[in-house]
Amino acid sequence: MITGLHHVTAISGNAKKNFDFYTKTMGLRFVKKTVNFDDPHTYHFYYGDQTGTPGTILTFFPWQDIMAGRRGTHMATEVGYSVPEGSLDFWLKRLDAANMIYNKPSAKFGEIYLTFLDPDGMKVELTVPETPDNRTPWETAEVSAANALRGFHHVTLTLEDIQPTADLLVSVFGYQLEKNLANRYRFKAPAGDTANYIDLVEAKGEQRGHVAGGSIHHIAFRMKDDAEQEYYRGKIEALGLHATQQLDRKYFRSVYFREPGGVLFELATDTPGFTVDEPVDQLGTHLMLPSQFEPQRAEIEQKLIKLD
Repeated sequence: MITGLHHVTAISGNAKKNFDFYTKTMGLRFVKKTVNFDDPHTYHFYYGDQTGTPGTILTFFPWQDIMAGRRGTHMATEVGYSVPEGSLDFWLKRLDAANMIYNKPSAKFGEIYLTFLDPDGMKVELTVPETPDNRTPWETAEVSAANALRGFHHVTLTLEDIQPTADLLVSVFGYQLEKNLANRYRFKAPAGDTANYIDLVEAKGEQRGHVAGGSIHHIAFRMKDDAEQEYYRGKIEALGLHATQQLDRKYFRSVYFREPGGVLFELATDTPGFTVDEPVDQLGTHLMLPSQFEPQRAEIEQKLIKLD
């Protein structure tokens, strides 16, 4: 069965602002600096733990002048990280110092959490999980292991009607409905220990969202290998949903489809990983281009905004 999330991809505005916030304020490792396969003059950033372990990877397409998105139905509206017990006071002070918009800690499904908006308005939650998350985090001089983000806890999808999406999660992906609170339904992938929750929020009559700056573009589920990916691709096609052929994304191989509620889902393989073109100690330190863009390196480097 599927064990949980592989990565989450979002859209931001200014590349340097995004880079500074997630590496400095949030203390994530900059795992890979590359470019968009469809737009090589736009960065594709990957943030995660030391090696970019599946379940920790948040990626962004930073488009400088993109309009702001709008949260609503038919989209992923929130990404949740797990953090250690006792760390929320640290994060409150840190977000306050960075002039971020945040809410005071509250409780949901028996877990304490803190919600804030990143510099582009994307909704992020920091959750202290009921069961401690023992993943080894990336540490910085300012964000120690006592407070550091462990990786994903959950992703929230906001939908007009949750039932078709819930049916897919349960019947195809093996998720189970674990808890329900008002119009929020939490589904768990029992085969995974971390990054294994999907929350579905039913918002009948709410305005449809618009994916742009500050929005989640898609969410990706872990596939251990090509065979598992092809197995799930076949199950999706059997439901009458169109799934793409496998696409090589260099660090993983991908299949995309839209689930019944309209959210873009991806099936992403664990292999080959981010060390395929950089050693672990150098991850994120070079501009790594897909091979087809290497002849344009000088032009691409000239057009990309400098990060330091």
